[in-house]
Amino acid sequence: MLSLRHYSHDQIAHSHEHVQLVFGLRGQLDFEIAGRGSRIGQQLLAVVPATTHHACGSPSGSHCLVVDVPPEAWLRERLGQHAEPSLRLLERPDTLRLSPAQQQLVNWLAASPINDPVIAEQGTTLLLACLSGGCEPAGERSPLPLAAIDAHIARHLGHPLQVGDLARLAGLSVARLHARFVAETGLTPMEYVRQHRLRQGHALLRDSRLPVGEIAARVGYASQSAFTAALGRAFGCTPRELRRELRDKSHH
Repeated sequence: MLSLRHYSHDQIAHSHEHVQLVFGLRGQLDFEIAGRGSRIGQQLLAVVPATTHHACGSPSGSHCLVVDVPPEAWLRERLGQHAEPSLRLLERPDTLRLSPAQQQLVNWLAASPINDPVIAEQGTTLLLACLSGGCEPAGERSPLPLAAIDAHIARHLGHPLQVGDLARLAGLSVARLHARFVAETGLTPMEYVRQHRLRQGHALLRDSRLPVGEIAARVGYASQSAFTAALGRAFGCTPRELRRELRDKSHH
């Protein structure tokens, strides 16, 4: 009834005759239920109704508490007035967000000797009664506030930029910001900042007559040589070559 499971990058895809609840403990589990994708982590719960096809896997490893829910007759017998709301909760595929109290119960059960059939049975009853009080849908996360992040980077381009400042701006921890940046932009936060620095450096080389050393300082490079090396990696040429190329283009 209750089990602790570790998921890895090996994809599991199947369906079963009973309802299953998967509670995130540590790590992220990529989940697809009836063709809808979600990600299960701490404080999230996947509801997999009976006979519903689902697939899951975790590239970086994930620990979950899994409840293989007993049949309806068992629920009605054990749950009393909680039976109806519990059955409603179990009838459709969903990803739900737990309240802190519900998560506390999940953590407590995960640390209990759930191999003991009495504890497993009582634990499942407790958990379902607790969930019947309701959970909010996990909902769509709002995307990163890239416009605000871009404006912050532009304002502070000449200074060392800290990932912590960007994380505060987005209302996330540094680790979450890093993961979200990679997911949404394909770049780490520092790669994103570096791209901004180089784009602005490129624009100043094109549109101004400023010395290269001053442009380097304006876009946050400690030295002209560091700027030249970064520009070479990004565009395959030195600032002087780039200026000459841009000048030649404008003359044609």
